[in-house]
Amino acid sequence: MNLSPLFLDAFQEVGNIGLGNAATSLSQMLNAKVEMKVPRAGFLFFEEILPLVGGLEEVVACVYLRVEGDVPGTIVFIFKQESAFYLVDMLLGQEKGTTGMLDEMGESVVKEIGNVLTGSFINAICAMTSLNIVTTVPMFAFDMLAAVLSSCFVTINNADDQVLLIETSLLQDCEQITGHFFFFADPATLDKLFSSIGFTAGTF
Repeated sequence: MNLSPLFLDAFQEVGNIGLGNAATSLSQMLNAKVEMKVPRAGFLFFEEILPLVGGLEEVVACVYLRVEGDVPGTIVFIFKQESAFYLVDMLLGQEKGTTGMLDEMGESVVKEIGNVLTGSFINAICAMTSLNIVTTVPMFAFDMLAAVLSSCFVTINNADDQVLLIETSLLQDCEQITGHFFFFADPATLDKLFSSIGFTAGTF
């Protein structure tokens, strides 16, 4: 999707504000300094998001939830398997490589981090747009990407439409973890989101 630099800058700023809040929360959880960045933000078509995560057979950890209110849709936050394992080691104060599978504790850790990141992004969007956004209880999945997306698509009606991507990079002790925040919404929802930050159809 060809968007103006100003429009992309606006969503980059949403990501930066959200990650700033998330970094503070995660630093408190870890009792250590955490830096977070947004390498890129923008809109892609569904088929363009798959290579970012690694393909349909890539094993991923995913937190997903429905969004209701002014901009209904579905949010999916995805970490690759190795990133999910390292998140568990990081939060539990373990040496990197200790976690080799996700048990109940590991799932709880990844879900909590996904909740923090997702909540931070939603709060940033609300603050920037003054839209009313309400989220449902988050769900967690750990499976191949194809299975995860199939589960998510039970509540996604327009999988062929554009998807908002906010790529995240988390750095702690010189180690980097990349995650992907996706917002699936119908065109009418996106138009409302566009106009709420000062863009009208045909200008972005």
